[in-house]
Amino acid sequence: MKILLTSTSFQDTPGAHHDLLNDQGYHVDILRGPVTESVLLPIIQEYDAVLCGDDEYTEKVLIKGKEGKLKYISKYGVGLDRIDLEAAKKLGIPVKNCPGVNQISVSEHVLALLFTFEKNIHLQNETTKQGGWARITGNEIQGKTIGIIGLGAVGKELVKKALALGMKVIGFDLFRNEAFIKDFPEMIFTENIEDIYANADVISLHIPHTPQSEKLINEDVIFNKLKNNPIIINTSRGMLIDTDAIIKGLSEGKIRGYLTDVLAIEPIDENEKLKGVENVIITPHVGSRTYQSVVRQGTMAVENLMELVNTH
Repeated sequence: MKILLTSTSFQDTPGAHHDLLNDQGYHVDILRGPVTESVLLPIIQEYDAVLCGDDEYTEKVLIKGKEGKLKYISKYGVGLDRIDLEAAKKLGIPVKNCPGVNQISVSEHVLALLFTFEKNIHLQNETTKQGGWARITGNEIQGKTIGIIGLGAVGKELVKKALALGMKVIGFDLFRNEAFIKDFPEMIFTENIEDIYANADVISLHIPHTPQSEKLINEDVIFNKLKNNPIIINTSRGMLIDTDAIIKGLSEGKIRGYLTDVLAIEPIDENEKLKGVENVIITPHVGSRTYQSVVRQGTMAVENLMELVNTH
């Protein structure tokens, strides 16, 4: 069995997931992802399976793989928007991902970004490193309203943590999970996203990138619907926001900050418009990259691959 491993989180973090993969006796080749279509097209037919990150598994790539040896795709992580699932299904290439393993890490990262911004930690760290003592007044988050768009595993975990920190929580989802709503009666649940735009001081995005969610946060939302000049936090996908609208919203005081772990193009492009913009914090897609989460996700990805090999 020849396997292509491209997830950099898997590669860069030591742990039991490596031992499990090595114990299978597969021949493993390593590339550092995210890998583009143009890189995959000449090589994909050589592999029986891939253990991928956010690589471009387009219809073209999958057809080329199917013409060769490709039989299985195991996705390290949750998001499947870079894999053409319809094409995979048509070609008979099963795809598995790792839901429900990174919610603690990602929800903690949301709060880490929020605390950093509200307490000006990023700014004050820089000034004190230069020998300065510029004391900027910060903000508390207790009592603020956080709107959580998407109540999947990460969104639910953030609800719990935000309530524990004394925040008011509005949770939006298209699906009504009665058991979760009952367990957390302090949360205001809504099926109308406008409730979040009208009431939230902080908006956190936890939905997949689809044609419907592309540029969800756009100029119309920022200039006509947001009422409280909120902070927007994005640990999902860079394509959920309109970059130009965010920059304009920041410059005109319609939003207070944009804190993101994801960009539309990753790794960061030299022409990335958000680079150096005031009141923007960017981290390099590390929300789920903790030793604990990587081992959980990596182990599940290998187990998924083993299951695919043994059952198909």
